[in-house]
Amino acid sequence: MVASRMSKVFKPGDHVEWNSEAGRVRGVILRKVVSNTRFKGYIRHASKDDPQYTIKSDKTDHIAVHKGKALKRVKVGNRRARVRTNS
Repeated sequence: MVASRMSKVFKPGDHVEWNSEAGRVRGVILRKVVSNTRFKGYIRHASKDDPQYTIKSDKTDHIAVHKGKALKRVKVGNRRARVRTNS
């Protein structure tokens, strides 16, 4: 299998991050989608060469489907520290 240059390859259990309308979201890959599938009323076009991934959000348990190029692998527990300043 030759992966497309634009797409990244992930496997179930990988922790990933992606951008949504509400900001950055983190979750875990549930499965790799390698054929066209219907999700929430829409056809998601996927193939072995250009797979999509079913992901479950860590915070909301929301299920989403995204292409590999929209995802970034993250380490579990690798959260950005928020710095608060008192002005």
